[in-house]
Amino acid sequence: MTRLEKLYNEKVVPELQKEYGYTSSMEIPKMVKISLNIGLGAASQNSKLIDAAVEELTAIAGQKAVVTLAKKSIAQFKLREGQPVGCRVTLRDDAMWDFYDKLVSFALPRVRDFRGVPDRGFDGRGNFTLGIKEHTIFPELEIDRVELVKGMNVTVTTTAKTDKEGKTLLDLLGMPFKK
Repeated sequence: MTRLEKLYNEKVVPELQKEYGYTSSMEIPKMVKISLNIGLGAASQNSKLIDAAVEELTAIAGQKAVVTLAKKSIAQFKLREGQPVGCRVTLRDDAMWDFYDKLVSFALPRVRDFRGVPDRGFDGRGNFTLGIKEHTIFPELEIDRVELVKGMNVTVTTTAKTDKEGKTLLDLLGMPFKK
């Protein structure tokens, strides 16, 4: 059991139960998975970018990243169906808890001029998506070896029914939202 999972069971569950009046333990919101995604439009011209992105995302997540392929051909972007356009990885269980702890404790505080995460990334069902402009904020990457600074999306999927419940869950788990 990870440090953050222990915090969830001991502190967050009773707090959520008290605040929202849940009668069943199955009603209490929890994190289900975290999805990481790097989109690379420039990879259609340079295939080495995809290999580097997969390697870097694998280092960040601690789990092998999968290459995503274009579903349609788009002539304006010189894109053909089946061409690699990015990579993604989905984390669950202990890997999810470890990544979330690393994101909140180490990576986000390393962002230059960091004043908190905006809370407009909720989707209406309690899931939260965060855009990161520089993937080099993660401690696993050696900045000298990174050729191209890439952006990435981090999506936290929860069982919360509303955005308010999802925000409360993530807030109690240490997500530094703007005040």
